[in-house]
Amino acid sequence: MKCEIITVTIYLPLLVFKACFSMKTRVLLLVKTFLLFLAFFMVMKPVFMIYNHSIYHFASFTDYCQVILHGFTLDMSVAGYSSAIPGILLVLSVFLHSELIQLLQKIYYIVVSILLSLIYVVDMVLYGYWGFRIDSTPIYNFLSSPKDALVSVSIWMVILGFIFLGVISYLLYLMFYHVLIRKENLTKLYLHKYETAGIMVLCLGILFLPIRGGLSASTMNVGKAYYSINEQMNHAAINPCFSFFNSFFHEMKTNQYHYFEPEVAEKYFSQMTDKSDGGPDTQSILQNRRPNVVVIVLESFSYAVMKTMGGEANVATNMDKFTDEGIFFSNFYANSFRSDRGLAAILAGYPGQPTTSIMKFPRMTEKLPMFPKEMRRAGYDLQYYYGGDADFTNTRSFLVNAGFDKIVCDRNFSLVQRKKSKWGAPDEIVYDRMLNDIKQYRGKQPFLKIMKSLSSHEPFDVPHFHRLKDLRLNSFAYADSCLGDFIRKIEALPVWKNTLVILVADHQGVYPPNIDNYSFERYHIPLILLGGSLIKPMKVTTYGSQIDISATLLSQLGISHRAFTFSKDLFNPKSPHFGYSTFPNAFSMVSPDDSVFFNCETNSIIKDKGVNKRKNLNYGKAFLQKLYEDLSKR
Repeated sequence: MKCEIITVTIYLPLLVFKACFSMKTRVLLLVKTFLLFLAFFMVMKPVFMIYNHSIYHFASFTDYCQVILHGFTLDMSVAGYSSAIPGILLVLSVFLHSELIQLLQKIYYIVVSILLSLIYVVDMVLYGYWGFRIDSTPIYNFLSSPKDALVSVSIWMVILGFIFLGVISYLLYLMFYHVLIRKENLTKLYLHKYETAGIMVLCLGILFLPIRGGLSASTMNVGKAYYSINEQMNHAAINPCFSFFNSFFHEMKTNQYHYFEPEVAEKYFSQMTDKSDGGPDTQSILQNRRPNVVVIVLESFSYAVMKTMGGEANVATNMDKFTDEGIFFSNFYANSFRSDRGLAAILAGYPGQPTTSIMKFPRMTEKLPMFPKEMRRAGYDLQYYYGGDADFTNTRSFLVNAGFDKIVCDRNFSLVQRKKSKWGAPDEIVYDRMLNDIKQYRGKQPFLKIMKSLSSHEPFDVPHFHRLKDLRLNSFAYADSCLGDFIRKIEALPVWKNTLVILVADHQGVYPPNIDNYSFERYHIPLILLGGSLIKPMKVTTYGSQIDISATLLSQLGISHRAFTFSKDLFNPKSPHFGYSTFPNAFSMVSPDDSVFFNCETNSIIKDKGVNKRKNLNYGKAFLQKLYEDLSKR
């Protein structure tokens, strides 16, 4: 009995001390985990800016500090998320053997090192192309078509990217291993284990504060990093991990942008919709109701490559010439910033969405009204042409839902033809294929042929054409040259006198380099109508955007466009006319008396100019609200 008392007297304090020491060790380990993640995120901000030096060449030391400071809350949030699983393992270490906990820690830190490094490397590279921090788009594009997703990147850049990825992953894991795993001995506890576990659970709960961004009513969002009138500095402050996962988990969130009560939004929206559906007020531009229609969707064309629109001279010389030969719209805008949004806007009259792309969801696109489908019902024969992969970003399913059963794409060209460009068969080859098909036309039924060009897409590798030194401008000049040759050849055919040709860009942004994504010029694109079916050439100053093509074309053909909620007839003076564009979490609305650009993340105006400032703000908000309301019903 005496011996037992001595044993308890000696060992009990030791066990209590061991339990207290283990509790302290675990709490400190959780703190170190959080701080290590936070330090990594903070260090990667200047690394991002240095890598994109051509964009941030103006940044001073103070700017770098401001970026780190204003991105701190987002970094803390992601550090909190990243520390959650290690925290759970620390709770479990109270009850489980240290060898198992250490194994689980190693697995977690290997996975998280690779994942974080992958997000940061891909984000750094893509920012120079896209102008916004990484979202879920790269994953979707890569899964749908790995070849096309990587086509803009050289093989050496891919190799260097993998090397950079491996180095960062390895160094990051070494940091985690030496600081958080190797030196710590998380022994299983036999005394005060429930108290220790309770304290650790409480510490885990504290992580909720940085994750949420405090206890205020507003939760953590990307907008908390915004602080400057220079949007590129705001982008630098964003944590790309937060941006990526926020986009990934909210990709199909359709209850966004609720600015007004339903009846108020409807009041604004009703003033922006077309009530005419054709009729006596619409100006007729065609000599008959059933011309053949050829639509050329020009990759990335903009005002900047056309002298007649205030851009470069001696680039798109044929497009400049066409502005005098046809009907030229001088105040026309792209609805979004990427091809998938642009194609949906053109064919379906459906505005581009700032946080998702309806083309990614065939179950939604099959419910969309589309002008090719309406024309098919009216007796038109449909065919679509593209030199690249028609499966990229779900394009094929979208086209099938649009009514196309004849799709010419890369697989319809020889291997030699496809290898002339990284994206696939270059424009001249695709034009020749379409021209040969037109030559076979025997007039039994009118046709609709749509071609999507690709040669003016990065990496701007065009065959046997070296007129301009600048690779981007040279690719536009090549695409313009191919288009000019096609128009001259089709003009010589008998079919020309009863053909309408529509030339429109899918989006703009490749030239000039580093154009401000929040400028109105970023979305200013050409729309030109050509063909022997036109009554006369003219200049049109009416404001509009890609979504208006559907209502305008169908109205000229005498086909109802009532189902196209967002589309407006550009030739009806009684229709409301404006240009509407979206960028990730932002929109712009332009009209003769007001042009406004609005940041939806920060709920603030980026730009506003005109004689009637702020006039378009509520209209633009209501338009976006009604768009997502419509999206939720699809």
